[in-house]
Amino acid sequence: MMLSLIVFLIAFPLIIALILGAVRKSSIYPVVIYPASVILMIASLGLIWHGAKAKASLFPAHTNWVEPTILIIEILIAVYLLLLAFKRKDMVVTGFVLVQTALLLAFHYGPGKEMHVAANLFMDQFSVLMGLIVGVIGGLIAVYAVGYMQDFHHHHHEVKDNRPQFFSLIFVFLSAMFGFCFSNNLFWMFLFWEITTVCSFLLIRYKQDEQSIANAFWALRWNLLGGLAFLVGIIFLYLNTHVAEMDKMLLLPKMLILLPVSLLCFAGMTKSAQLPFSSWLVGAMVAPTPVSALLHSSTMVKAGVYLVLRFASVLEGTTVGLLVAMVGGVTFLVASFICISQNDAKKVLAYSTIANLGLVILCAGIGSPEAVWAGMLLIVFHAISKGLLFLCVGSVENQTGSRQIEDMSGLVVRMPKVAVMIMIGIAGMFLAPFGMLISKWVVLRAVILVNPLISFLLIFGSAATLFFWVKWLGKVIMVEREYKTNESTVVKAQWLVLGSLAAMTILICAFFAPVAGFLVEPYIANIYHQVVSLGSGNMIIVAIMLTMVCMFPLTFLDYGKGVKVVDAYLGGANTGNKSMQFLGSLRDVKDMDMKNYYLQDYFSEARLMRLGVLVGILFVIAVVLIGAI
Repeated sequence: MMLSLIVFLIAFPLIIALILGAVRKSSIYPVVIYPASVILMIASLGLIWHGAKAKASLFPAHTNWVEPTILIIEILIAVYLLLLAFKRKDMVVTGFVLVQTALLLAFHYGPGKEMHVAANLFMDQFSVLMGLIVGVIGGLIAVYAVGYMQDFHHHHHEVKDNRPQFFSLIFVFLSAMFGFCFSNNLFWMFLFWEITTVCSFLLIRYKQDEQSIANAFWALRWNLLGGLAFLVGIIFLYLNTHVAEMDKMLLLPKMLILLPVSLLCFAGMTKSAQLPFSSWLVGAMVAPTPVSALLHSSTMVKAGVYLVLRFASVLEGTTVGLLVAMVGGVTFLVASFICISQNDAKKVLAYSTIANLGLVILCAGIGSPEAVWAGMLLIVFHAISKGLLFLCVGSVENQTGSRQIEDMSGLVVRMPKVAVMIMIGIAGMFLAPFGMLISKWVVLRAVILVNPLISFLLIFGSAATLFFWVKWLGKVIMVEREYKTNESTVVKAQWLVLGSLAAMTILICAFFAPVAGFLVEPYIANIYHQVVSLGSGNMIIVAIMLTMVCMFPLTFLDYGKGVKVVDAYLGGANTGNKSMQFLGSLRDVKDMDMKNYYLQDYFSEARLMRLGVLVGILFVIAVVLIGAI
């Protein structure tokens, strides 16, 4: 039964992708995508039934044609990327693809001939959790993308309308993510890993302008580097242990698998855009907003942290684990500081994504039961809140023509419903009692128990987090003058998606204990043979605080109808036209403007990135070298 469900989750999006790739009429998109997304979400929810099972379920899934098909797909991907690289004259991509393909063919026709994998697929509580994120959030974003892309092309006539490929790639990506989450065969995982890389590349370059193409190739370079490390790691593992399954690998002695694990962590850090690889994710923000929400915030980058967190028990108490934790901690600190100086909302979301993924990497490096508990829940809370925020920014940009935070003044009056969604999303990212803050508190406790010095990275990074989220929140509710309410660009399907994500942000906190108790804690009990829990007393406090906090955004639902804007005293003679102007001492008209502090002299993006990349390179090199010793 469960094997059939896994196969369905992998195969069904592929069938939808083929249908969408052949469709040329925009009226057909809702007819196909809406029901397909609903079916995918319902099927994903069916995974919950497995959550009650105590141990992982392994599935052989033996077929004679699968392995040759996988090799053919790998070769086709390599040929396609080589053609693109030759056309672009990108020797870095060319080199990575050639080396990777040579290794794969040498292994397949050499030692890999004798490889036998007992269980190619598996399912446990962690893979169920990831499957729910991919299916539910991915399905919602696919629904949102239908209306968004129509409006996108209405405003961007210069961009070629290639929606068939766009929607097809979205569903290919969802299929690959399901395959990655439920693969026990490491070589199957590698295939799905590479497919997500190709989907990301093609979607980043969707606009086909020079910047989009350049950023897509930049992302491809780093992800291919990670893919190469992934492949070298699993080949080295098999040559030394004759093991190619995740479940068997985790049962081997630590010292025997530390080098493969360090290489897989390297791959995970590239995919999750940790320093020194972070620049590719920032550049990926040129893609349409649904791409940013789905691939580069909610799901694809989670593949990287999912992979590293899988090996947390191996990393616990090792020097490699400490170095991995330092990469995550430094990334969290540097990216959080950079957010302070950013006015572009998508850039803030990109860097805060990098920062929060750094927290999960930090948890994996620490490797203690408490850290893994916090890391798994961070993945859930971040996926929901950040998906909501990305989609809200997309709606604001389509309506106002800007995604600058400084242009969001009075949004609570201009777009009150979207503003409420933004407030809920921001609250979910940093405000008590939402899960991100609770998880950070658990991370801090876990870090102090293992290495108190690392806690300074977490403390100062969290302080920066408070600063940049509050700045944005304040701008949304700031009313400087009279505005007209207009949310016409947000269609019914998009409202449904935004409302669902906002409700999930609240409900996932309200049902924090059941979610943790049903999926997270059993997984930790299976791995570490001990129980981690927040405690009933703390959960009561969470419930009380949640009720109080939820009253804040709800008070703004009808704010635009009842607010009365009056002249403010501006330190001079007001002009009386409610335009925030006054007469100065020389009778000249002065404009009064309220802007945030961005402190660019102190938190310069270029300066901090240079420092972060340097430190990141040192730690990443150390991870691989120490793993090899």
